[in-house]
Amino acid sequence: MPDQQTPERVMAFDFGIRRMGVAIGQSLTGTASPLAMIPARDGIPDWNRIEALVKEWRPDLFVVGLPLNMDDSESEMCRRARKFARRLHGIYHRPYAMMDERLTSFEAKSVVLARGKSRNFGEAGIDDLAAVLILESWFLQQAQSPT
Repeated sequence: MPDQQTPERVMAFDFGIRRMGVAIGQSLTGTASPLAMIPARDGIPDWNRIEALVKEWRPDLFVVGLPLNMDDSESEMCRRARKFARRLHGIYHRPYAMMDERLTSFEAKSVVLARGKSRNFGEAGIDDLAAVLILESWFLQQAQSPT
C-alpha cells in the first residue's frame, strides 16, 4: 500500500468469471460485512453496480482476492484479478491491495452449508461471504505486520 495512513473504509472483491462478491469493512474493528454479488460476463463485471457501491460506501482502499495456486504459482485467474484491481484504481483513483484468497470460497461454502443452506450455491451468498473472508484476512495481516 503506497500510503502510510491506515485506510478507514475498505471494499473487497472476490473476483470471478460469472460473479464477484463484494464486502465492506472498517479497519478500526477489523471486521467486514457482505454487500453484494455482482454478475460478471467472462470476468467483466457490471460496472454500473460497482459505481453505485463505490458512490454509496466511499471506500479508502480496495482489496482484491488473488487466486494463487496451492504451490504459490499464479494462474490466468491471477492475471485477470490483477487487471481488475488496476482498473478499479484507474477508474476510482484509490489504492488497492491484493490478498491471497486460497480456500476462501471453500471456507465460504462450508459456512453456508453449516447454516443449513442448499448445496445449490448460485444464490446462497458464497461470493460475498468469500469477499468478507478475504477482507478480514487482509485486516488481520495488516494488524500483524510491523509498522
